[in-house]
Amino acid sequence: MQIPYELALGWRYTRAGRATRRNGFISFISGVSMLGIALGVAALIIVLSVMNGFQKEVRDRMLSVVSHIEIFAPGGAAMADPQLTMQEARRNPQVVGAAPYVSAQALLARGEDMKGALVRGIDPAHEAEVTDLASANAAAVAQLAPGAFKVVLGVELAHTLGVEVGDLVTLIAPSGQVTPAGVVPRLKQMTVAGTFNSGHYEYDSALVLLHIEDAERIFRLEGPTGVRLRLSDLHQARDVAQQLAATLSGNLLIRDWTQQNRTWFSAVQLEKRMMFIILTLIVAVAAFNLVSTLVMTVQDKRADIAILRTLGASPRSIMGIFVVQGAMVGVIGTFAGLALGLAIAYNIDVIVPAIEHLLHASFLPKDIYLISKMPSEPQQSDILPIALISLVLAFVATLYPSWRASRVNPAEALRYE
Repeated sequence: MQIPYELALGWRYTRAGRATRRNGFISFISGVSMLGIALGVAALIIVLSVMNGFQKEVRDRMLSVVSHIEIFAPGGAAMADPQLTMQEARRNPQVVGAAPYVSAQALLARGEDMKGALVRGIDPAHEAEVTDLASANAAAVAQLAPGAFKVVLGVELAHTLGVEVGDLVTLIAPSGQVTPAGVVPRLKQMTVAGTFNSGHYEYDSALVLLHIEDAERIFRLEGPTGVRLRLSDLHQARDVAQQLAATLSGNLLIRDWTQQNRTWFSAVQLEKRMMFIILTLIVAVAAFNLVSTLVMTVQDKRADIAILRTLGASPRSIMGIFVVQGAMVGVIGTFAGLALGLAIAYNIDVIVPAIEHLLHASFLPKDIYLISKMPSEPQQSDILPIALISLVLAFVATLYPSWRASRVNPAEALRYE
């Protein structure tokens, strides 16, 4: 099979022979362009992979406390038939766990210290089916028995109130009792059975767990306020929520985990887009360095172009030669950047500790950040667009110089040779 001469000459010009100092300089500029594309692509892959890793870490910590889907009655009222709701929900093949709960807001007091809290009444026998929090703190959760009035506090909430296991705290319900002397708030002393550390400050600083029957008594409810579900695939939560909305009976509201933290996830996605755009400019600058490289190559090869034209080469073929040259630089740079970026992204858990040891520094101090190791999660949905954009930018950068090469007049080019 004979290789088209446009391809052969384009590849030969890519190597830019070093017979003269001028050719050597062109080769250097071509190499710098290739290196710039490679570093830009690698930087994009590494940064987006690390951002994906942080997002996954925060999401996993959040889902250790928050269930995939919550089904609840409007206005915080008790559900009419929670057992029927759980049975209907389990019919969906994606649902692998269900548990009732009571959710309410209250004040938690210890002496003069008082803190707003999100109270969650749980069934210790079924809570492990819907979150990892019960499994990770099984000993403390097991002490939540009906009538014991014990609570499990988030570690930050316990620290704020200055309480430890065995101490007493006062739970103040928002709706009080009406007496001849006026409205008196309902108070109940609770014993701290344990603390939990989910790694998510929002919940560690506000969440209070107690037995579901105790919560019903304190807040004067006739039953659970909702049902929490766990799915086999958390990414299907939105679709499953829509399916359940069409199959569940009764006047119920459904909320999946992406809706509970919509603002945070939207902010992360916006940040990823902005980082993608900013780092793509690095690739664009490197790609358009090809313009200057090809312009100098065309100027250097004017005599060669004229000879090819006199031998019958068409302007289209001349343009193809220099398109191939620029495209080769873009392809080599892109694939080199992919290899470098993926190698670092998949081994960042080894590379970062080595750099920290070398520099005697810590990038993520344990006493400041909840995540002490640099996470990384390369995703195909990020890598493919990066490679395509890099190749397209390199190709576009070749068009103008290649068109200039095809417009070279053979007579003018050979006049001074």
